[in-house]
Amino acid sequence: MQIKKFHEPALDEVQATTQDVFQGNLLKVKKDIVTLPDGRTADREYIRHPGAVAVVPILEDGRVVLVKQCRYPLGTVMWEIPAGKLDKGPGEDLLECAKRELSEETGYEAKEWEYLFPIATTPGFSDEIIHLFAAKGLTAHNQHPDEDEFIACKIFTMDEIKSMIMGGEFFDAKSICALLYLGGKNESHTERRKC
Repeated sequence: MQIKKFHEPALDEVQATTQDVFQGNLLKVKKDIVTLPDGRTADREYIRHPGAVAVVPILEDGRVVLVKQCRYPLGTVMWEIPAGKLDKGPGEDLLECAKRELSEETGYEAKEWEYLFPIATTPGFSDEIIHLFAAKGLTAHNQHPDEDEFIACKIFTMDEIKSMIMGGEFFDAKSICALLYLGGKNESHTERRKC
C-alpha cells in the first residue's frame, strides 16, 4: 500500500535538480534544488529508504511480545515491536516481509494478520514509510535474527507498556503509534459493547 499524496500549489515544492551525495547498503543521501511556490529556490537534503514493516505480536491473553536491541545512532538499547526493512525494496510483498521479521526477531509465527496503516517516520529528512501490522494466533518457535542482530524478547501487558512510555523507558515512535492505535481501537469496541 502506498501513502496518499496531496498537492497544493501554494505549498508544493518542485524538484529542479537532484544529486546523489552518498549511497550505502541501507540508505541513499540526496541533495536537490527545489523551486518554492514563490519562485525562489532552496536546497533539500534527504534520505531515500526502501521502506519497512513493523508488527504488534498479540498473545491470546492480550499481552504483547516486544524486542530489545541496540540502536547505535541513539547510543541506547530500546524496547520496540519487531520490525525490519523491505529487503527487496518498495515492491516487496508487505505481508511476507512482516511474517519474516516476526519469525526472525521473536521466533513466533501468526495465523491472523491485520494491516493497520502506513506511517511516515521522519518526513522532514527521509522518505521512509513503515507499514504497521497486528499479528494474532501466535505459535512460538526459535528466534533466528540476522547474523549482525542481537535481540532480546520479552512479553508485556499493555499496562506495563503504558507505564514504560510514561516513565520514559519506551520511546520508539513506530511502536507507540501501533500500540496506541490498537489500544484505542480495543477501548472503542469495549465502549460499543457496553451500549
